[in-house]
Amino acid sequence: MSGRVTDMIGRKLAMATSDFFCIVGWLAIFFAKGVWWLDLGRLSVGYGIGLLSYIVPVYIAEITPKNLRGGFTTVNQLMICCGSSLAFLFGTFLTWRTLALLGVFPCLLQLVGLLFIPESPRWLAKVGHHARFEAALQSLRGKETDISLEAEEIKDFTETLQRSPKTTVLDLFQKKYLHSVVVGVGLMVFQQFGGVNAVCFYASAIFVSAGFSSDIGSIAMVIIQIPMTTLGVFLMDVSGRRPLLMISAAGTCLGCFLVGMSFLFKGHELLMNVNPFFALVGILVFTGSFSLGMGGIPWVIMSEIFPINMKASAGSLVTLISWFGSWIVSYAFNFLMAWNSAGTFFMFATVCGLTVLFVAKLVPETKDRTLEEIQASMNSFSLGKPRIQHP
Repeated sequence: MSGRVTDMIGRKLAMATSDFFCIVGWLAIFFAKGVWWLDLGRLSVGYGIGLLSYIVPVYIAEITPKNLRGGFTTVNQLMICCGSSLAFLFGTFLTWRTLALLGVFPCLLQLVGLLFIPESPRWLAKVGHHARFEAALQSLRGKETDISLEAEEIKDFTETLQRSPKTTVLDLFQKKYLHSVVVGVGLMVFQQFGGVNAVCFYASAIFVSAGFSSDIGSIAMVIIQIPMTTLGVFLMDVSGRRPLLMISAAGTCLGCFLVGMSFLFKGHELLMNVNPFFALVGILVFTGSFSLGMGGIPWVIMSEIFPINMKASAGSLVTLISWFGSWIVSYAFNFLMAWNSAGTFFMFATVCGLTVLFVAKLVPETKDRTLEEIQASMNSFSLGKPRIQHP
């Protein structure tokens, strides 16, 4: 539902709706008297987060200039890392009810913050609010900035797309949109099936299985996540998306391979003294590498490559694939580990290795290009204006 809701009511109101669902969910968990209240609370929070995971990167991509867009969009992933790290920290000394109550405060803070930010200029142009569109773009770029060229390009591109028929999910598989869909869906599939949520959700169990302290391992994971994500933010608009993605995927491949070797040696009772450190180093290499690029860049690219007339259908599909992949890996991980611990991580390493090839062959570089340039180069429809250059 994320794409349709965001297109119907706008980016700001969609974020406010998400906050409402999250607040209701956290309060239901806090006041829960039985399992059903916990389940309903989780469902409500899940709905809110499902919307936010799509809306936030799209909104950021639509309001930022092209030379800063990647870094700003990746800040979203940095904030997620900081939030999850704080949750891990607070969870060590707070009860789950108190932790649930704490979850309400970021939602309230965002609701207040939404009163002070403009609506997405591109969405305003799409729905025909041209006066508000120019006012929003001017407030984002600064009062003294000349926005005439950027405003004209956005309006020209939006008007061209408006003449195209409305799209459904099935329309996404037309030849003219196929490249964008393959890139968007493919990145989410590789991101999730590379094993990130298995590592995050079961880190303690992995460390224990490998013979290492779960507390020390988990703290080390949290410590490495934030600086590596911060580094990714600064490198995003310097090195570009493709190099960061390939380096990140190669690192996650190496990390999974090291963990797999640790379990393999343990199964054959080889190098028993160093096996736990193999597992620790492998998990830290995986976590650091994922935080550098694979964590945030697929969402950045998803927010850049889809034209606004198909962003609702495409964004919903990509977000659904991401969360569905997360569920499959999280659900299956325990069964896979019982089947073959080493084999599980070698499978993840293979997926991460294939990610490098996928990025090298199919993912375009989007650094320093406007959204209109990116979308025109990937989707075959005429813009009617020779002004937009395709690198």
